[in-house]
Amino acid sequence: MVSSTHWLASQSAMAVLEDGGNAYDAAVAGAFVLHVVEPHLNGPAGEVPILLAPADGEVRVLCGQGVAPAGATVAHYRDLGLDLVPGTGPLAAAVPGAFDAWMLLLRDHGTKSLADVLKYAVGYAEHGHAPVERVGETVETVRELFETEWTSSAEVYLPGGRPPRPGELFRNPTLAATWKRLLAETAGAGDREAQIEAARQVWRTGFIAEALVRQARRPTMDTSGERHTGTLTAADLAAWSATYETPVTYDWNGWTLCKAGPWSQGPVLLQQLALLPDELPPYGSADYVHLLIEGCKLAMADREAWYGDAAGVPLDDLLSPEYNAARRALVGDTASRELRPGSPGGRTPRLCAHARVAGTAPAGPAALGIGEPTVAKSPASPVPGEPEVAADGTTRGDTCHLDVVDRWGNMIAATPSGGWLQSNPVVPELGFPLGTRLQMTWLEEGLPNSLTPGRRPRTTLTPSLALREGRPVLAFGTPGGDQQDQWQLHFFLALALRAPVRGGFDLQGAIDAPNWHNDSFPGSFYPRGMRPGSVTVESRTDPAVVAELRRRGHDVTVGGPWSEGRLCAVARDPGTGILSAAANPRGMQGYAVGR
Repeated sequence: MVSSTHWLASQSAMAVLEDGGNAYDAAVAGAFVLHVVEPHLNGPAGEVPILLAPADGEVRVLCGQGVAPAGATVAHYRDLGLDLVPGTGPLAAAVPGAFDAWMLLLRDHGTKSLADVLKYAVGYAEHGHAPVERVGETVETVRELFETEWTSSAEVYLPGGRPPRPGELFRNPTLAATWKRLLAETAGAGDREAQIEAARQVWRTGFIAEALVRQARRPTMDTSGERHTGTLTAADLAAWSATYETPVTYDWNGWTLCKAGPWSQGPVLLQQLALLPDELPPYGSADYVHLLIEGCKLAMADREAWYGDAAGVPLDDLLSPEYNAARRALVGDTASRELRPGSPGGRTPRLCAHARVAGTAPAGPAALGIGEPTVAKSPASPVPGEPEVAADGTTRGDTCHLDVVDRWGNMIAATPSGGWLQSNPVVPELGFPLGTRLQMTWLEEGLPNSLTPGRRPRTTLTPSLALREGRPVLAFGTPGGDQQDQWQLHFFLALALRAPVRGGFDLQGAIDAPNWHNDSFPGSFYPRGMRPGSVTVESRTDPAVVAELRRRGHDVTVGGPWSEGRLCAVARDPGTGILSAAANPRGMQGYAVGR
């Protein structure tokens, strides 16, 4: 079974399974297709956290999040007159992480050759695919930037002066040529594993690395309104590798949830579960929604104060019963408008100055003075969470998701992102841009998520795996930036509580159920805004629930009927071995397939 945010990625991954490949082969093939068909949502020079559960092994995290380059210091950016890392351009580029992570996964857990898994992406890049509407819409919003500043991007995404259009084949021959050259240079390296290792070296020290560094050194217009060069060097690329880690876990009602560590926002899902009382209000009621919103605010406040790629993140305390009992008592009958991090183990929380100012902002439109939320969109948007790009290149980026389970029970959940077409100019020799994940760090020393050479920026990317009695049964995730662990919690509880959604307990019903999110914390994307007290719900939400939430002081925005969440999921029944999958109908491009 495969579920992903684009039908061509799902079908390509399924083709690999049909051809005898395993879940990991399929995921790599699907991921490279996502780079081609959702270039506004991810790219090879972006990043990806991966959770994998081998049928005969333990769950592992494969970290494809690159670190800040050696020259990316707070002092350097401050000397440039910056208070925030720009949302676009080479100053925001971390060491690219996605490619190496996929190669490591293929080498260690796959069975197919590099050529076998890349052929689908090469085919769509070379011969074309029918792009989804949002690709062309995104390009149109940055047309002026592409035509005047990022001209290498115009060459790819404005062929003949027009953006990609649905129903017309769109090609990226430069990207196809990059992968063909990579395969040609590695074909003589030896066996399957040797060829993959050779590909990793080409990326880190060969023609790809050379082109990436040249691009990073080109003065580039970014969201600051100035042209800057980046800090990425050949030494940065050569030194970094994707790594395996032990997941963070939390046991809840017979389930074990597995997430990436606090360099991601993954533990937020676990904290939200830990904050729940023993008895929950009826599913979907105003009491239920209020409880989850207020718990999310507390968990996100802790994310701001404690999460980052730094030693000493007090996860044991943050997930302890004693800590969460005290935090649970802070949830009242009305909406909180404060950013209230806790003091795990008696430690004193420290918020960045930007968050402290944001946390005192009034509710409503005035709260947007320091910048709108960077992933949340107006309710008029048909697909909240998709990137929006202003004429100056300001980007509100988003991502993709991919889940696979194979006939042997191997399972994987991955959330590729970054390296968007609107993040940086296309590297002329390669056909794809650098990423911008450093925008999630703070230009203030001494914080868990301060910009620091050699450290990963705290990412919003957060795939999930769930176990029952130690056996993997569910892989799931969603795009959506700061909303990811909100939407995933609502989906998971709909399943775990066997809630009466769409007539019963099923994956698709849990995905389809009316969803919501709040923005009562600093956004992770430039310009890092927040909206204290805000809640956005789908119009399918019971009007009585909306009225009660407003009575309790929530600023409720009613969005479109299918506007919140873009979840994917696959599952395996541990008793029968029966597989299932489901995909999000919102946006009409997610796709689940299997046999």
